[in-house]
Amino acid sequence: MNRNQNRPRRGMFGGGPPAMIVGEKAKDFKGSFKKLFKYLAPFKWKILLVMICAAVSTVFTIIGPKILANATDEMARGMINAITGGSNGIDFGYIGRILLLMIGLYIVSSAFMFVQGYTMAGISTKVSYNLRNSIMQKINKLPLSYFNKTSHGEILSRITNDVDTLNQSMNQSITQIITSVATLIGVLIMMFSISWQMTLVALGIIPITVVLVMVVVKASQKYFKGQQKYLGTVNGHVEEMYGGHIVIKAFNKEQKSIEEFDVENEKLYKAGWKAQFLSGLMHPVMNFVSNLGYVAICIIGAMLASNGVVTIGGIQAFVMYVRSFTQPIMQMANISNQIQMTIAAAERVFEFLDEKEEVEIVSTYDIENIKGDIVFDHLKFGYEDTDKIVINDFSANIKAGQKIAIVGPTGAGKTTIIKLLMRFHDLTGGNIYIDGHDMNEFSRHDTRKEFGMVLQDTWLYNGSIKDNIRYGKLDATDDEVIEAAVTAQVDHFVRTLPDGYNLEINEEGDNISQGQKQLLTIARAVLSDAKIMILDEATSSVDTRTEILIQRAMDNLMKNRTSFIIAHRLSTIRNADLILCLNDGDIVEQGTHEELLALNGFYANIYNSQFDKVR
Repeated sequence: MNRNQNRPRRGMFGGGPPAMIVGEKAKDFKGSFKKLFKYLAPFKWKILLVMICAAVSTVFTIIGPKILANATDEMARGMINAITGGSNGIDFGYIGRILLLMIGLYIVSSAFMFVQGYTMAGISTKVSYNLRNSIMQKINKLPLSYFNKTSHGEILSRITNDVDTLNQSMNQSITQIITSVATLIGVLIMMFSISWQMTLVALGIIPITVVLVMVVVKASQKYFKGQQKYLGTVNGHVEEMYGGHIVIKAFNKEQKSIEEFDVENEKLYKAGWKAQFLSGLMHPVMNFVSNLGYVAICIIGAMLASNGVVTIGGIQAFVMYVRSFTQPIMQMANISNQIQMTIAAAERVFEFLDEKEEVEIVSTYDIENIKGDIVFDHLKFGYEDTDKIVINDFSANIKAGQKIAIVGPTGAGKTTIIKLLMRFHDLTGGNIYIDGHDMNEFSRHDTRKEFGMVLQDTWLYNGSIKDNIRYGKLDATDDEVIEAAVTAQVDHFVRTLPDGYNLEINEEGDNISQGQKQLLTIARAVLSDAKIMILDEATSSVDTRTEILIQRAMDNLMKNRTSFIIAHRLSTIRNADLILCLNDGDIVEQGTHEELLALNGFYANIYNSQFDKVR
């Protein structure tokens, strides 16, 4: 927030707000506004109520100075009579009635303002609630390819920063527009009703004020933009350094990190100092101009009062109106920028909501009855964001209950095959058949329901161990959870923990080891009781002793299930029914462990390289 924003107004025209910070502008203002209006449409009657309350509250506030002028005139008349020896003094009863009327007006005005604020807060919050729901539902409908080309931070920014901007802007902009317009019109009418001569003088000061303000705004905008830019750079550097602080310490790069930070922080300091200094000039500039206007109005007002054209109370009311006249002008200038930011935020949200979704179909065959026979028929695949074909011509015939290992160097396409099997991506060519049925006959939801996965990167959420295992089958009983844990070789270590199955896994997950996390994910897969299992580098990040334990759990998991294993440690796949050797997207060899060793080819070279001993 600008440091001058909350300073009290000084001088006749007030200090005015600080320089406006220009935000991102919408590329399609009209189109984004129409989409936002659809979200506001269900609240049209409430918005009408807000408009009425804002207008009525403003009107009551505006007529206050005119009524108060009567009290001032009564006091002036009474004092003149006392000085000239007149018989009538000050009518304090009349003044008291005016003050009571003023109190009543301001109470009614405040009541309307309360209703307006309460209603508008409810509208803006509900719109934000609906938008976040829409975004969350959209996330689950987008293809995985979208997340491959879009950063997580970008998606999070839509659901947090952009929706928050919408919430705050809508809450302020709608009421401020109504209030500012009503105030501007009402005050101008009141000023003309008191004296058209003084009104013209006051209006003559406005262009001078606006020109000076625009000069200051124009000069400060580039520095405000630079401030936002360098602030993002500084925040990004701090986040990056904090996230990798262990590596930084390990390589003794603390000083280099500080030096890089100092460079960016210096840029932020210079841009911020200039922005704040220039925006701070607005107050003294406007005070100077407003004081000149104050002098001019006082002189003209005195001349008119001496001729009996206006009263002393009228001059007092006019000065109060002039103080209120420039405020809505500056507010409307700020609101125009705020509306641009609102529509720009809305545009980013709607841009996300308009992304192409995965086409989902209704399954034409009950996938729950499948046995697990799978045929890969001349698969071909390339990612959308690149012209490179990852899988050239992949064909394989898998029988139900077989254990299939997929091996090959990094980048050979092993994980891509699994992603295609899970239908995370659509094929470029070829087909996958399950029990003789084209996979496209099943919905993605039904297909994935029959697959269990254990990945190299273990994912556990904040919750108890019991809840994390139950994630594989949300309606599982405690006995079923424990049974799955026993099968996955996880029950023993869980019972040694302080709270057993009720132990809460913290955000970092560092209150259990990496191997224990892996065992929990296997227990989760066991509980899901899927027909087909996929194990992707499930033992690559654990020690040999833990690997034996995990291997035992995996063997239990794969019993009587069609299983696919991706492994770099070839010692873990010796007993596979079929080993597929991939290289550059093609199967170069396939067979059992013994058959492939006998070929003394691609597989044998990989296997022997892992077990060569230094002589």
